[in-house]
Amino acid sequence: MSRLDAKFSDLRAAGRKALIPFITAGDPSLESTAPVMHALVEAGADVIELGVPFSDPMADGPTIQRSSERALARGAGLRHALQAVAMFRQGDDSTPVVLMGYLNPVEIHGAGRFAREAVAAGVDGVLLVDLPPEEADDTRALFSQHGLALVALASPTTSPERLAMLCDTAQGYLYYVSFAGVTGASDRLDAKAAGERLRQLRTTARVPVVAGFGIKDAASAAAMAVDADGVVVGSALVAALAGRDAGAADAAKAFLAPLRAALDA
Repeated sequence: MSRLDAKFSDLRAAGRKALIPFITAGDPSLESTAPVMHALVEAGADVIELGVPFSDPMADGPTIQRSSERALARGAGLRHALQAVAMFRQGDDSTPVVLMGYLNPVEIHGAGRFAREAVAAGVDGVLLVDLPPEEADDTRALFSQHGLALVALASPTTSPERLAMLCDTAQGYLYYVSFAGVTGASDRLDAKAAGERLRQLRTTARVPVVAGFGIKDAASAAAMAVDADGVVVGSALVAALAGRDAGAADAAKAFLAPLRAALDA
């Protein structure tokens, strides 16, 4: 059983919701990536999404765009992300790690080589936001050969036909984007409106369904978790870490702990 499958199985057995924080590899510093990952686990993270810095992050809002720019300026990229996961694995062999990013760096690296190196580093899944599901079969099959899950995205504008495809082929978990647009902590989040779609997806998806986009604090995390198997928090955490190299791990704990408490309440 994969780390992702084992984690969600344990959460389901305990009646708990998954808390999945997102951070950008290399921000607020190259050296802080692995320590922040450990701090997030200590604060209650169940899965970690690690963003691979990219020069044209078209699905991301300004907070993560700026984070990616800062990381790239420090020399971070796919290689640093893999090195950070390998360093994290020296102290944690159980928490799943999912790389989140774009197709271009994977294609430049070579999909087969990327899959081999990612699994060797300790990566459990990959979310490629610009890989259309209709064109994902070859990538999914290649990743599967190496034990790497290809995590899929669904949104409020996803057609019923595409939703059926995603529910049938999803691996690891299905990431539901709670509103149309780019990433970011937002007042546009409507947990009630998203709830109906989440309930529908959970009845048909082969994997757990988690909700992301717009979650910024304990209250929004708890609201979205009602109808989801877990929640993803990204931009608000990235903003809390910005410029805090010396105290990045403590800042990560301070941000995430209230969300964990809210989900467990």
